[in-house]
Amino acid sequence: MMMDNSPARIVDPQDPELSPERLKERFGRDFFRDFDIDDPNLNTHFHEVIDLMVQKCPVAHSKVGTGYYVFSTEEAVRKIGQDWQTFSSAKGYIPNRPDDMPLMIPVEQDPPNHTAWRRVLNPHMGPKVMDAIRDDVAREVNALIDKFIDRGECEFIGEMAGLLPGRAFFIYVLGVPVVDLPELVHDVDKSLFGPLDERTAYHKKVYDYLEKFLKEREAMEPQGDIVDTILKGVTYGDGSEASWEHKVSVVLDLTYGGISTTIYALGSTARHLADHPEQRQQLLDNPEWIENAVEEFVRAYSPVVAMGRTCTRDTEVEGVQLKEGDYVMMGFSSAGRDPRTIADPKALNFAEPTIHHPTFGVGPHRCIGSHLARMELAVFTREWLRRIPHFRVKAGTEPVYETGFLRAMSSLWLSWDK
Repeated sequence: MMMDNSPARIVDPQDPELSPERLKERFGRDFFRDFDIDDPNLNTHFHEVIDLMVQKCPVAHSKVGTGYYVFSTEEAVRKIGQDWQTFSSAKGYIPNRPDDMPLMIPVEQDPPNHTAWRRVLNPHMGPKVMDAIRDDVAREVNALIDKFIDRGECEFIGEMAGLLPGRAFFIYVLGVPVVDLPELVHDVDKSLFGPLDERTAYHKKVYDYLEKFLKEREAMEPQGDIVDTILKGVTYGDGSEASWEHKVSVVLDLTYGGISTTIYALGSTARHLADHPEQRQQLLDNPEWIENAVEEFVRAYSPVVAMGRTCTRDTEVEGVQLKEGDYVMMGFSSAGRDPRTIADPKALNFAEPTIHHPTFGVGPHRCIGSHLARMELAVFTREWLRRIPHFRVKAGTEPVYETGFLRAMSSLWLSWDK
C-alpha cells in the first residue's frame, strides 16, 4: 500500500514557492504532491519542473494509479539503482504498467537472470565493437547530410536524428532490414508517447515485428552476431532455459534502447550547439573536446526522465519510509542536474565535463548501449561540424518535445547559409 505524502522531505510547507496554488499557477499542476509523468504540463515546463524538484523537493509523490514516489537527487538515484535486492526491476520500469504489455528483457529482470543475459550480450556492445563500426556510422551521417545540405535547412529529427540511430543499430548491430525502419520508429514512438489507451497495442506491434524477424533468423545459417547469441539463449539461476518469449523480448529491449533514447540525445545536441554559438566554436577550435561534450550533452539532457523499481521490503530513502510493494522512480534527468554534486549543473563545460553522471543508469541495469550511443553522438558531432559549422534554429520555428518516462523531440528545424 502506498503511504500518504506527508514526509517532510517531500515538500517544505514553509516555502511559499512550493504551495499547491503557486505550483499549479506556475506549471499547471502540483508536480511535487501529485506528480504525473504523462501530464502534458510536464512536457511544457520540463526543465523548470525537474530543476526545482532536485533543488527543493528531492522526493515527489504521485497519486496516479496505485501511486509512486520520484527521487531526484543523484545520491538517491544511485542508492536505488545499485540496490537491486531492495528495489526490484522485475515488476516493470514504468509506473502502473499494463499487465498485457510484453516484457522488456533483461531490463525487467533482476540478477541472476539479468546477469545471465548481460554476460552474453555485453561482448557485442563493448567499446572495441563500437570502434570497429565508427567509420560506417560516419558514412551514414554524411549520406544523410548529402540529402539536405544544399537546401540550407532541414527538419533535423525527420532527416537526421530519427534515421541515424536506427541505421547504425539495425544495419551494423542487429541486422534488421533498414527498409522497415520508418514504420518501426513510428510504432516505437507511438508506444512511448501516443494516447495512453493505444500504447500497449503499438508496443505489441513492435514485439510482433521483431518476433517475425527472429523467426526468420532462426531459419538461416548462423552469422556470428548478437542475434545468434540471443537465439542461443541463456540458462537461468533455477536451471531453466530462457523461453522464446524472453528471447524476443531481448531484441525488443535492444530496439527501444537503440532507437528512442539516441534520437533525443542527437536532437538535444544539435539544438544546444545551434543556441550556443560560442560553445560550437569551442568544438570547432578544439575537436578533441567532442567526447567531453558528449558527456555534457547526455548529462544535462538525459533522454530517460525516470525509471521505476518496486520495493521488496520496508526501507528508507531520503527520509521517506517506504513499504514493501511501494513503487519508486529514479529521476535520471534531475540527478544529472543536481547542484549537490555539480557546481553549475545547468551549464555545459566541455573542457572539464562531469564524467560520473547517472544518465546511462547505475548498478547492474546500467545501459548496455552506452558505448554505441556515445560513439554515435561523437561521430555525428564531428561530421556535422565539419560540414555545417555554423547553423541555427530556423527563424519562426520552435522545437517540439514529447515527454513520458522518456524525453523526446519530434521536430527541430535548423538552417544555415548555403
